[in-house]
Amino acid sequence: MPELPEVETTRRGIAPSLTGQRILQVTVRERRLRWPLPRGFEAQVAGCRVGGVRRRAKYLLVDTDRGTLMIHLGMSGSLRVLDPGVALLAHDHLDLLLESGRCLRFNDPRRFGSVHWIAGDPAAHPLLADLGPEPLGPDFDGDYLWSRARGRSVAIKIFIMNAAIVVGVGNIYASEALFRAGIRPGTPASRVSRARMRQLATAIREVLAEAIAVGGTTLRDYVNAHGTPGYFRQQLFVYERAGEACRRCGCPIQHRVQGQRSTYFCPVCQRP
Repeated sequence: MPELPEVETTRRGIAPSLTGQRILQVTVRERRLRWPLPRGFEAQVAGCRVGGVRRRAKYLLVDTDRGTLMIHLGMSGSLRVLDPGVALLAHDHLDLLLESGRCLRFNDPRRFGSVHWIAGDPAAHPLLADLGPEPLGPDFDGDYLWSRARGRSVAIKIFIMNAAIVVGVGNIYASEALFRAGIRPGTPASRVSRARMRQLATAIREVLAEAIAVGGTTLRDYVNAHGTPGYFRQQLFVYERAGEACRRCGCPIQHRVQGQRSTYFCPVCQRP
């Protein structure tokens, strides 16, 4: 699934081509996304002028002079800016034709992504209203994590993957950040000291920023707005490295399942 770095990479890729452009035409080839696209969607969006492209958690927000187009890439979605005459792929579900003559095309083989039109304040939308702070923003730090963890017995990895606590810390980046901070994934959140929470917050920021810098992580389906993969996989210390030697101490990386998600850690470098 595209995580925060992949979505941010996509935002940076499409924003220059969309900002300031009028959307001349909307073509929907498949309405059956995670939430079906309603009839009349095309008429709502066509004619709007794009003011900018933002990201909130894993959602892309295309701000226009009439409202906001909100896009989620789901499990396998991607957005590409291309010439409208480029041959269609099997799962190209949506095109936005721009006055520049270019086209924003949404592809999603599993149809788990979604596209929404929001006429009012996007922050009040049910999918965004209860989200926690951005991990790269000013409201997120170790003291915040420590205060939210008081009385919480949930494992620290599950805790930081909770979007109501902090958004965008997906499975890959949670495992990598916990390794950098030296914290065992199964440690109860309330048992992590304030000092170690500060280390963890720093590690989360670092791992996300580094992933964004190299275009995200490609494990299976993800490609960016230019159709190329992300390269952070080459820098992973623990994720999907079960049985391989830890890059720091040489001990074999271990694998567990937490909350139905794979977890990887070094039993030497990470302590409870």
